[in-house]
Amino acid sequence: MAIQQQIQQAAINSLEQLYGKTFTTKDFQINKTKPEFEGDYTIVLFSLLKPLSKSPDALGNELGKHLVDTNPSLFTGFNIIKGFLNLTVADAYWIDILSANYYNSNYGKAENKQQKVMVEYSSPNTNKPLHLGHLRNNFLGWSIAEIIKANGYETVKTCIVNDRGIHICKSMIAWQLFGNGATPQSTNTKGDHFVGDYYVKFNDEYKKQVEELVVGGMKKDEAEKEAPIMKATQQMLLDWEAGKPEVMQLWKEMNSWVYAGFDETYKRIGSDFDKTYYESNTYLLGKKTVQEGLAKNVFVQKEDGSVWIDLTADGLDEKIVQRKDGTSVYITQDIGLAQQKYDEYNIDQSIYVIGDEQNYHMKVLQLICKKLGLPYADGIFHLSYGMVELPTGKMKSREGTVVDADDLLDEMEKVAQQKTEELGKVKDFTAEELKELYKILSLGALKFYLLRVDPKKKMIFNPEESIDFHGYTGPFIQYTHARIKSILRKETAQADKLQFTGLLKLEKDLLIELENYPAVIAQAGTEHDPSHLANYIYNIAKTFNSFYSEHSVMNAESNEKKQLRLLICELTANVIASGMQLLGIRVPERM
Repeated sequence: MAIQQQIQQAAINSLEQLYGKTFTTKDFQINKTKPEFEGDYTIVLFSLLKPLSKSPDALGNELGKHLVDTNPSLFTGFNIIKGFLNLTVADAYWIDILSANYYNSNYGKAENKQQKVMVEYSSPNTNKPLHLGHLRNNFLGWSIAEIIKANGYETVKTCIVNDRGIHICKSMIAWQLFGNGATPQSTNTKGDHFVGDYYVKFNDEYKKQVEELVVGGMKKDEAEKEAPIMKATQQMLLDWEAGKPEVMQLWKEMNSWVYAGFDETYKRIGSDFDKTYYESNTYLLGKKTVQEGLAKNVFVQKEDGSVWIDLTADGLDEKIVQRKDGTSVYITQDIGLAQQKYDEYNIDQSIYVIGDEQNYHMKVLQLICKKLGLPYADGIFHLSYGMVELPTGKMKSREGTVVDADDLLDEMEKVAQQKTEELGKVKDFTAEELKELYKILSLGALKFYLLRVDPKKKMIFNPEESIDFHGYTGPFIQYTHARIKSILRKETAQADKLQFTGLLKLEKDLLIELENYPAVIAQAGTEHDPSHLANYIYNIAKTFNSFYSEHSVMNAESNEKKQLRLLICELTANVIASGMQLLGIRVPERM
């Protein structure tokens, strides 16, 4: 049981014994004691004053004395400051935490809860390469799946690929018009970049044709419909839906180029999936659901044959669920796919990592599923996240102004090399070791920068700032880990030789932080927010550096202190490595 839970339970027991009333954890708050005051944890007394008819000092003294007297192995003292009861936790408690966990590779992770959670992320289109926005999505999805796994759930990582529709046909038409039979191999271009270039070419040609029609006297909205390249694209979509062999062949070939490119990028960023779904296989799903909804009077068929649901009583709008020609729409496809996922995996929760521009769509999806009485409806959770922008502003795929993931990764490796060379501490590294180090640092910088922010917030990404070795960054944490490993290479900690002689303030501060690791993993999982973990690991690294600058490990005052500090180093390195792994970040042994 975590220390805060133990204090809470001890306080409830003392309150009930002292005053003969029943209390729960919701009746009062416990926080870490502020640095300027003496103590480790603080009970906020204000919510207890009125029901107990006590002054802050009287309640604080009575409760503090009772807690120390009845829990001598947990508390060694208390003080009261203006309605706050500050408790000092016994040094022996922190030493027990250290001795039990410095070698424990599963420290912080919960026992199996016998429940299954699916996390869907990435969701790329096959008409362009992955970009900066996809990176935030992938990093969030992968990390939250690992954090949920650490909380004792079985996880299934999935991806839905948007591999059909008008946007895919745009790249195909442009290739037919301008490709001259070129392939990724013949042009030495990565497959997803190759196809993405034709998506941009389509837009350039479309704009040109619209302008020509407008100059010829046509209104702009009409010109946008009549542009030959757009009409050809619309015909191609009809041909695809009809299964025209030559269209299907081109579609499969161009998609295969993109998938090869995606796989390369996924491998590079450490993103993987247990199951990939394709929209071309799921877009007809949900038609059965429409018939069931009509039978249950959840849906209504209008005179033109289209099927709708009225959600105005729930504060939303009317929503079409099937067109008049009998074809499904996105929401019905999503219901059908959700049913397929449930049938295949029998999941307890389904997390969708999707940008906040789809907040309304996801509300509608869950509400319709609930009205249909579908068994998985309550388990739908939208992990909504804000867009990533650059200092120069928003990105637009069709105009070719996005930051491609691969280009960004290349740039980050260059920055990592430059910053590392400036420090000048890698003269004994081989060329291969340096290359691997730059990859670890650059990807760590990128992931940490994108994960340290609350997912719900929009953010601006600054590559130079993300890779600073001294700031609030991944490389700062990686450097701290390598520093600790350098200490531990000199001498191995020996727990059996630990003779406890009391803790100095910075030793205790670090152990207090390290004891909180399981609670932080639990919070990050419950709130679906890896930023809690990122911020925690950064604070661990910062606290360690304060401790290390004040107290020598190898030249400690005594052998007892040396063993204590070596064990603290072991646990700190383990927690940093474990926490960073849950964020998808590797930590080097040396830098």
